[in-house]
Amino acid sequence: MSDNKTPKEIVEYLDEYIIGQEKAKKAIAIALRNRHRRMQLPKEIQEEIVPKNILMIGNTGVGKTEISRRMAKILGLPFIKVEASKYTEVGFVGRDVESMVRDLVNASMNLVKTEYREKNADKIESYIIDKITKSLIPPLPNTANETKKEEYKISADKMKQKVKDGLVDNLEIEIEITEAPINPLPIPNIGIIELLPKQQKMKKIKTSVKEAKELLKNEAIENITNIDEIKTEALKKAEESGIIFIDEIDKTATDQSTSKQNPNKEGVQRDLLPIVEGSIVDTKYGSIKTDYILFIAAGAFATSKPSDLIPELQGRFPIRVELDSLSEDDLYKILTQTKNSIIKQYTLLLETEEIKLEFSEEALRAIAKFAFIANEKTEDIGARRLHTIVEKVLEDISFEAPNLKGKNISITQKEIEEKLDSIVQNADVTRYIL
Repeated sequence: MSDNKTPKEIVEYLDEYIIGQEKAKKAIAIALRNRHRRMQLPKEIQEEIVPKNILMIGNTGVGKTEISRRMAKILGLPFIKVEASKYTEVGFVGRDVESMVRDLVNASMNLVKTEYREKNADKIESYIIDKITKSLIPPLPNTANETKKEEYKISADKMKQKVKDGLVDNLEIEIEITEAPINPLPIPNIGIIELLPKQQKMKKIKTSVKEAKELLKNEAIENITNIDEIKTEALKKAEESGIIFIDEIDKTATDQSTSKQNPNKEGVQRDLLPIVEGSIVDTKYGSIKTDYILFIAAGAFATSKPSDLIPELQGRFPIRVELDSLSEDDLYKILTQTKNSIIKQYTLLLETEEIKLEFSEEALRAIAKFAFIANEKTEDIGARRLHTIVEKVLEDISFEAPNLKGKNISITQKEIEEKLDSIVQNADVTRYIL
């Protein structure tokens, strides 16, 4: 999907994977479209327009992460999800908030490398095959005559074709590969310190031809492209198009109405503030401005409220969207209408064991009903409850699958009720089993 899709087209795509939550989809689609609009403006105006960050409020499992992840994927944008509760204030042992920006740059680097790999697939394959072929065929002596040189060329061409066709994948070879550099360490308040000189180190290893093809991919990319160009593009992509999804932001909130304040929680918020406001962070690929990164924060806010966040951070998330809890009908639609539904996933998984799995309409309705009841009786974990219930329903079949080859298995409402009815009726049992 190209990056200039209209908000309506983006929502239509999200509808294939997420049921309901129209307000959240619309807010995300507009935020993405505004980024595209910004890039059409003169440079001096672009610099004045920063993303309108989004705060999504809703229970776990209602689609907050999935909406963000899907929209990044369809547009090929660098995206990471982090949990705010995993960070600690500067000075405490734990992850500092700047590491989320470095993670984003790493994601962007992988994205750009993948794009380069696809764009230069033929050149990369040629580099790998040539190098493996040279390991399989001893080099020709310098004193060889023209006849020997011609014979060697014919022999090398034949071997290249065999390597390409996978006919020698199982052969063991000794090959020299570029040794992966040790990642530099981030030092708080200083940034990235390069521990080693940047020259490439080579090492000889014994491996199969098949494994060598994989090991040589990064080396091939670096040899046929300008790695500095890739780094520059990755930094730019992260800076201009990156999305950081901060989950569990509510767990950093402190109740302002009581005297029980948690200095570490508030400290994390204050450390987040300059990142979200716009600052420069050092990464191993270079420095990046965070001004134009889109931040999407999310939380259930079950025991707190958005106003419990420090005012400065609240102001950096001007767009607020409340997501709806999932109804029984929503859960049924998630089972039956989404492109990546868990029912489709299990059907395909069991097909690998030559089992044809089918669910009756009544069985699917029963799964949705039990998931809804379980969410009401215990903690509401939204659509994630469907995974737990379907796993429970198919547990025995999955275990016995190797002995059920060639079988057609139909799951009925009666079977669902027999497995789940007694569990769901007992709230304590439900809490531990579902």
